[in-house]
Amino acid sequence: MGKFTEYNVPLKSLAPGVHEFEYHLEQPFFNNMEDDEIHGADLDVKLTVDYRNDSYRLHFHIEGTATLICDRCLDNLDIPVDTDYEITVEYGDEYGGDDEHMILPDSDPSLNVAYIIRDTVRLAIPMKHVHPAGKCNRQMSSALRKHRATSTADPDAELEETLIDEMESMPDNDGATDPRWDALKGLGSGSDE
Repeated sequence: MGKFTEYNVPLKSLAPGVHEFEYHLEQPFFNNMEDDEIHGADLDVKLTVDYRNDSYRLHFHIEGTATLICDRCLDNLDIPVDTDYEITVEYGDEYGGDDEHMILPDSDPSLNVAYIIRDTVRLAIPMKHVHPAGKCNRQMSSALRKHRATSTADPDAELEETLIDEMESMPDNDGATDPRWDALKGLGSGSDE
């Protein structure tokens, strides 16, 4: 019996209509996925499969908490997860599809959703893992400030610190691009004459 057999959804044996599956994820799930970033989990997954007209509409709702390591103080950091993901699955000659549509070979009677669930959780977690201001481990924050104070004599350390501060204070990109990159994009579109 494989590690993820409980996540096999028997698509071909489902009657037309709506079917629900529920899973509870804890740390062993992410250990089996060899995910080094998630150090704890208490997540509930509700999967609704709507089978109509030879297609299966899968809707995942995942809610709970994932525990990661704070990038700043290295203590555990609980990240709330509340996310949804939908994908349509159909049968065909061979594997194919994209983020919203999957094609399975006719020979596969079921779909294992473990990796879809893992990927959905990972996408719900922010890239920057830090406690809110004032919530980091005080001893580690003090040691970090002390290290920053002693390393300012090193010009490279000061430059690195300035770059880090600038990156942390940068606003989110609202779709604007750097005009230098825009000019470079046009280079490949010219004709060869």
